[in-house]
Amino acid sequence: MRSTADAILFEVARPVPFPRAWDWQRQLQERLLHDPAGPEALLALQHEPCYTLGRGGDPAHLGFDPSDPPHPLHRIDRGGEVTHHLPGQLVLYPVLNLQRHGGDLHLYLRSLEQVVIDLLADLGLEAGRLPGLTGVWLEGRKLAAIGVGARRWISQHGLALNVDCDLEGFRAITPCGIADRPVGRLADWRPELTAAALQPRLVAAFARHFGMNLRPPSPQDSLQGW
Repeated sequence: MRSTADAILFEVARPVPFPRAWDWQRQLQERLLHDPAGPEALLALQHEPCYTLGRGGDPAHLGFDPSDPPHPLHRIDRGGEVTHHLPGQLVLYPVLNLQRHGGDLHLYLRSLEQVVIDLLADLGLEAGRLPGLTGVWLEGRKLAAIGVGARRWISQHGLALNVDCDLEGFRAITPCGIADRPVGRLADWRPELTAAALQPRLVAAFARHFGMNLRPPSPQDSLQGW
């Protein structure tokens, strides 16, 4: 049985601009790089509308001029193609020492998928994976996108779960570079769900899967710009 370890939970109630959350991740990553035995962390939030494109992502999957995007566009240091963030979508950014969690990036991707699959099972929804693809799917629609990055086994980026967001902004891109698989949102199956109400359950599913006791940040855990 996996032992339980303390980790810091940073939660934000308001939608966050992507660059601010990216900066928070990098601050937390630098702390673990400096002290790999230090506490791990989880950022749980929603974003202001934006698009992000992975480090090897193809601009051909953008349905707009990248110099004049409909929402801010960020080229970032994760794997994967383009995705869309916006209010109504839950985002988890775990900053972990992956050597404590198997030391395998592919295993880590599958673990993040499993967090969402377990959460949806608790809601009575049978979600799953598709062979050769990353993410979580329900009845052929992609509900959760996953893209990660790591430096010396310290992770950043993570997962984004569509709950009650407006899907219109996804029409301007080929989400995750997959043209023939539409995106969906949980509210299409459970109209009563909201991102704010579901966030604690997603955080709890993450903590269970990774064997963590998540605690609020103490004064010494503070982040610049938090």
